[in-house]
Parts: sequence; structure tokens; C-alpha cells
Amino acid sequence: MRKDKVSIGLIQMKCSENPDENMDKTVEMIKDAKKKGANIVSTQELFKTPYFCQVEDWNYFKLAEQVNEDSETIKTFSKLARDLDIVIVASLFEKRADGLYHNTAVVIDADGKYLGKYRKMHIPDDPHFYEKFYFTPGDLGYKVFKTKYANVGTLICWDQWFPEAARLTAMKGAEIIFYPTAIGWLPEEKEEFGNSQYNAWETIQKSHAVANGCFIASVNRVGFEKSPDGNSGIQFWGQSFVSNTYGEIISQGSIDKEEVVIAEIDLKEINETRITWPFFRDRRIDSYSDLTKRWLED
Repeated sequence: MRKDKVSIGLIQMKCSENPDENMDKTVEMIKDAKKKGANIVSTQELFKTPYFCQVEDWNYFKLAEQVNEDSETIKTFSKLARDLDIVIVASLFEKRADGLYHNTAVVIDADGKYLGKYRKMHIPDDPHFYEKFYFTPGDLGYKVFKTKYANVGTLICWDQWFPEAARLTAMKGAEIIFYPTAIGWLPEEKEEFGNSQYNAWETIQKSHAVANGCFIASVNRVGFEKSPDGNSGIQFWGQSFVSNTYGEIISQGSIDKEEVVIAEIDLKEINETRITWPFFRDRRIDSYSDLTKRWLED
């Protein structure tokens, strides 16, 4: 019988230029998360590499990998999940076919079974975040995976700004929505915009928890990564966190340290919150058809 109380572990770390080194570090941090009681553990976005999307460079496509139950990364995580009796959420650079790549999250159940993947739907294109050069928008829709400990929804970084994505994932049954993330400040902007940018990031995700009566787990990287072209870079702001169904942060990482962030949640809170604040009951679905349009003209 499934337990109501579940412990979440978020792996917040710096990344070197060596994918194998990053993989080994992640495995050790997952083991540490298990020792601290975690039942479900998530990596940050693209944890095997530095955030290469700061520039457009064809050479970085070499970092991509096949993502299926026979790939080496999945095999490693499947064994780890089985040995530790934990669920693993991991973010990978997927090579789907020659010239076709995705930013992808996978979920592996506590028995080691590969449950499937989600491909990032919203792809940004901003200074130092040139993801449209690398990633094709996802085509699998919004996904929820029924694991041993909870129904897990997976969205990725830029997806976290879109209430429609969180809503549809919750409507599919997600009790916890995980957001593997790589976000931070550009040094030249931090003094003027830094507080506002961070506050917006935290607020929008907590609002998804409130609007959908579910738990939100956002896991970010830390450290400064200089741009490969020598121009500026990104100071990743860490502060990975878990929010409860009222949008309250119940556990949060530091701004600059590698660490495992642990939060215990009670899944009974979902039904209790949704009874108190019945947003799903009161949705006027008959009035929302215009949401599928790009813009509404006068």
C-alpha cells in the first residue's frame, strides 16, 4: 500500500567539462539523498554537462545521447534506483535522430523500470540561453508517471513560466511537478534586475502549486559558468526548493553551495487543499477556447 508521506531529494550541483565526472558526482549525491531519507530524487537540467546553450556551436551536439531503456545512462540509473528503492527523475540531452535533438526528462521507478520520457515543450531563445539552436520542441505532450511513491509530472526550466503547462500536467494526475532547471543571473544585469528576476522565478512556480493544489519541486544548478566564447557568463542562483500546496516553501537550498535538498511532503494535503480551494470544480471550461489562439484581436 502506498504511503502518504514521501521524501523528495533535489541534487543541486556545479558541473565540470567532463560528462563522466558529472555523472559520477550525481550518482554519489543520489546515494547521499537516499541516506537522508529521499524516496524520489531529481537532477538539475542537463546535469551531465555545463550549460552549453550560452553559445551556438555545432560541436556541442556531440554531447547528446540516445534515451531509451538500453542506453548506458538509463541502465546506470535503473540499477541505482533498484538498489536504493528510489524513483529517479533525470534531465538529458537526447539525440532522437541525425539532426533531431530534444531537452528531455526521464523517470525511473523504484524497481528500476524505465517509465518513459518527457520532452521540453517551451524552448527559449535569449542571450546566453540559445536553446532553439539545439532543441526541437517536445512532441510527447504533458506527461505524468505513476511511480511507487507518487504520481510524478515532469516539466523543464522554461516550461515553469507557463501556467498552461502546469495546469495540464496537474489535470493528468500529477501530485508532484518536478522542474529540472538551469537558470541564473547575467553578471551585467544582476545589480539592476537580479532581485526582480529571482523573485519572479520563485513566485511563478509557487503560484502553480496554489492554482493546482499540488507540490512543486524545482531543482537548479549553482556556480558561475563562463560563456565558451569568453563573453560574460551565467551565475546560476541555486536555491532549489520544494513548495507545498499553499505555495509555501518547505525546503530550500543555498545560493552557491552544492548540496542535496530534502523535503518531506504529505500527499493527503492535495485532497485537503482542493476541497478547501476547489479551483478544479469552479473552472469555466466553456469559456477558455480562446487560449488556443496566439493573440486576441479587438
